[in-house]
Amino acid sequence: MTTVTTEAPQALSTGAEIRFTNAPSALAVVCANGGQGGDVAGTWSASIEWLVGELAPRFPALRFAEVRYRVKSWNRLDMCVEDVLAAIDETGGERTLLVGFSMGGLVSVRAAPHPAVSAVLGLAPWFPDRLDMSPLRGRRLDVLHGSLDRWLPGVPGVSPTLSRRGFERAQKLGVAGSYTMIPGGVHGTALRPFWGGIATLPRAHRWAELSAAVVERFQASDA
Repeated sequence: MTTVTTEAPQALSTGAEIRFTNAPSALAVVCANGGQGGDVAGTWSASIEWLVGELAPRFPALRFAEVRYRVKSWNRLDMCVEDVLAAIDETGGERTLLVGFSMGGLVSVRAAPHPAVSAVLGLAPWFPDRLDMSPLRGRRLDVLHGSLDRWLPGVPGVSPTLSRRGFERAQKLGVAGSYTMIPGGVHGTALRPFWGGIATLPRAHRWAELSAAVVERFQASDA
């Protein structure tokens, strides 16, 4: 597998940050993090960081970008969408796959009208019932969700029933795509233990395998 290097973070026009893996390309994968209720500073997602580390070497012709929001809160969704739109512009791909984890799935749907976006991959995406899925018209939506994902007191999570209902609403609008449940999967692929580094969660490599299939389809559609 090809060895790749992730560049140092750089500032976006909004004040958020972005970091790139792989060289500039006409094909881009822009990744949006999850969030929480409180107004706290953005962080780098362990799940996305691990997944980019798995995918980027497999797809050296694609430029991967991770976004760190200014504020990672669902009370600041407009700001998060602005950060992702700025990241799409900064990445400069002629065609872009948005990858949204948890709240990042909602953010990706709202950012989908950007002219460079051709597809969205939701990873355990938060699609609340009030979310308008019409921005996905003309794009593709693929969803992966762990079967054991749940919100529990003190433990973040998103019920698969929410993402399923959101996916079905998109289908009714004529949006093409797929919905895949990962047996034994939880909320995401990895976390950061207090002692440092990244620890994978159950079924992480299945998440990577299925995500790679979506990325491969995205890349092949430009052939």
